[in-house]
Amino acid sequence: MVPARFLVLACLVSTLPAIAGSDSHLVIAPQSPVLEIGTNFTATCLILNTDKITADDLYWNISETTVPKEQYTKLNSSALNVTLLVTDKISGWLFCVCKKQIPDVDLNRGKFIHGILLETGYRPEKPENLSCIAVQEGKEISRVISCEWESVGRQTLHVPTTYTLRVVSTDAHYNVSTRENHAELRMTVFPNHVSMEIWVEAHNKLGAVESEHLKENANYFVKTNPPSGINVISEKAFPTCLLINWTHPIAEVYVRLLYQIRFCSSGSHNWTYVPLGVTGKGIESFRLQELQPDTVYVIQVRCKYDKEGHGYWSDWSANATKRTPEDRPEGKPDLWKIITEGDNSSDRRVQLICKDPEFANGRIINFNIKIQENKVKNGSWVWERILVNRSEADSSSEQRKITPLKEIHLADKDSVKVYLTASNSVGTSVEASLFIPDKACACTPIEKLKVWSDGDQLKLEWKPPNSNSNSVSEYVVEWVTEDRMDWQRESRNTRRTAIKGNLEKFVCYNISVYPIYSGWIGKPTSVEAFLEQGAPLEGPTVRLNGRLGRNRAELVWTEIPQRSRQGFITNYTIFYTNGTEVHSVTVPGNTTSYTLTSLSRGTKYDTWIRASTIGGSKKGFNHSFTTPKYDKGEIEAIVVGVSLGFLFVVVMTMVLCAYKKDALKKNFWPQIPNPRESTIGNWSPDYPLKADTPKENCLSGISVLDVDVCDGKCVFEEDKASLALKKDKYLSEEHSSGIGGSSCMSSPRQSVSDSDEGGDMADTTASTVQYSSVVASNGYKGQNPSSQPQQTIFSRSESTQPLLDSEENPDMLVQEGSRQSQRFSRQPCFTHTAGDEELEMEQQRALEPLDFCSLEENSEQMTPTDEQSADWLPSTPISSYMPQLGGYRPQ
Repeated sequence: MVPARFLVLACLVSTLPAIAGSDSHLVIAPQSPVLEIGTNFTATCLILNTDKITADDLYWNISETTVPKEQYTKLNSSALNVTLLVTDKISGWLFCVCKKQIPDVDLNRGKFIHGILLETGYRPEKPENLSCIAVQEGKEISRVISCEWESVGRQTLHVPTTYTLRVVSTDAHYNVSTRENHAELRMTVFPNHVSMEIWVEAHNKLGAVESEHLKENANYFVKTNPPSGINVISEKAFPTCLLINWTHPIAEVYVRLLYQIRFCSSGSHNWTYVPLGVTGKGIESFRLQELQPDTVYVIQVRCKYDKEGHGYWSDWSANATKRTPEDRPEGKPDLWKIITEGDNSSDRRVQLICKDPEFANGRIINFNIKIQENKVKNGSWVWERILVNRSEADSSSEQRKITPLKEIHLADKDSVKVYLTASNSVGTSVEASLFIPDKACACTPIEKLKVWSDGDQLKLEWKPPNSNSNSVSEYVVEWVTEDRMDWQRESRNTRRTAIKGNLEKFVCYNISVYPIYSGWIGKPTSVEAFLEQGAPLEGPTVRLNGRLGRNRAELVWTEIPQRSRQGFITNYTIFYTNGTEVHSVTVPGNTTSYTLTSLSRGTKYDTWIRASTIGGSKKGFNHSFTTPKYDKGEIEAIVVGVSLGFLFVVVMTMVLCAYKKDALKKNFWPQIPNPRESTIGNWSPDYPLKADTPKENCLSGISVLDVDVCDGKCVFEEDKASLALKKDKYLSEEHSSGIGGSSCMSSPRQSVSDSDEGGDMADTTASTVQYSSVVASNGYKGQNPSSQPQQTIFSRSESTQPLLDSEENPDMLVQEGSRQSQRFSRQPCFTHTAGDEELEMEQQRALEPLDFCSLEENSEQMTPTDEQSADWLPSTPISSYMPQLGGYRPQ
């Protein structure tokens, strides 16, 4: 350490004269250094001309950041070192500052601070891949040589790298400097056939380095113009050859050149290069051989310095094109067929088609075809010529054109053999044949055909037929779209191949493989495939099928046209909504109808269908429909049901009426008797017309009034006062009733039917006829009946007069009588001692026959306020009992 310190101090002492005149008390060494990034840098701060501070009062600052004390080294009391790792981020000023706070330092702060500017960078690295070129100008080589190289390593803004290009020939030395990776150097004259040395030197503040030196003949760096005057000659006698002529771009006195030729058929970019050893040096013509007849070729030529492996090739010359002469067609035409159903169910329509021979060697002008049916065994074959009208442009196309030949009608049970040749202007091709068997031919097809997409190709794989596999001579691969078809032939040993035609994306191809048995066409095996699938171009169109139901709707949709599918339809998704909720149903791709169920009646629905493929999906147009409130026939069923119900009720009513016609007739159409035919006019209580003892049937409808003796007494006692007032009236009344008379046996009197109308009704009958008689079975109002109780009997006349309501319904009479009896029974029974005579008189009168006509009349004369005088009678007027007793009330 001691020697190192002394070395640093020695360096500092060497810098003192440079700063002796400075007023600063601090000095940093070295001054403004250039530092290499990635190395360590040590700086020393020295205290001069003062003893007020020491090294302990100093600190280092770089880019406004204080350097940590761990990086400090104190040499002595007046020198302090700092060691820094040089990076691309420490560029800037490095300061040594005094931190002591004393008046002299504070007042002279500028004398106690010092700094240096640090510049960082990288050492230059060796340039690589140096290349130089001198191009042709006019008939000579240019004096300017251009060089370029690859810069290696990194540079910084503060320490850039400069490149110097140096060229040395036999008698000259040239150089030029630049900071780019290329440069041009102008010489006095280009030194043809003279050795040259070229290199590049890279240098900056941290050092310098040179590239590899190029030591070559000056012509090595020459690039001439391409050959000019290219001329291609076609010779009819040599249909597979073309002769090429050209001119040297520069005189051989300057540069001796080597030529290269390439060619290709028109429209192709697969160039064929002629080997360099064939062309030779310094030549100006060449014959291309083994070309295809009647083919347009594109030819180019270029040249360079004749030393192989050195120099620069010129650019290719302009295209020179020429068609080779025609020749006899090589190979045979590719004969094929298209079979469709004929007009009749038992025949086929066969369209014969073909392609030109693979090597037509000219424009095909006609085809010769002959057809032999199996029905003609020994017939002579006649060749038929089919002319081809084809332009030269069509003939020169790489795509082999499909030519329709002839259409024939073939019965299903017939087979046919077809032979074909193709002719151009030079000759005729080899004969091609195709045998079409009958429809029922049992030619075995291939098995397990697979097709898949591989980039821009469709590849196929199959297995040969299990039977007769050795008889297969070749296979035909056919692919068909909606508007075009094509085919290719494969050898008998082929099991996997790729379709060689130009296929399009999103187009469905129906691919078939036919085995060929010595010319006879076998049964095909077919599959459909896409080169690439995408979303359909249009969605399915949905509509209703049939009539809507109240909760169901059958939807049908048309399949998307094949050209718009762009893939295999994997499924359809049916959407339908009533405006509040969207429902969806997914069905397979082979479905074209679906029935929606669980719909709401009387609701409007919107529906649409989305078709999906592997490549995407497409939505169709919306269709709206409204479900009815009732299904078809539902209203008719309701009407028919109601009508049948009504008809049933009517029929049952009619049946009931027919069954109960007598009762209905009696209730709705009662028989009105003729009073003149009644025998009541000849009846008298003294001389009855019939026996006194009524017949059993005459007693029907007789009302019986049972009055208890005790009840009679009670009533009598209560009404004693009123009896005195009406005594004379009751005594003067008769005990029978007559129609229209005041008494049953007296002169005619007014007859009262009820309490309201009795005073207005008067009978005009002159004679009095007794209608009925009542005999009480018990005592009435205290009267004692005989020891043999007898039932009260009401005898009716033999009149055909209809009975009144009470007579038709005797139960009503019994109920009414029961109510009256209950009323009488509620009255208390007690004995009066006074008025016994009147009581005996009343009882005697009670034993006599009762005249209801008089009772009714007397009851009519009673007023509602005369309660005590009427208490001995029932509360119901007598007139209301008369129907019960069988009386006749005239209307």
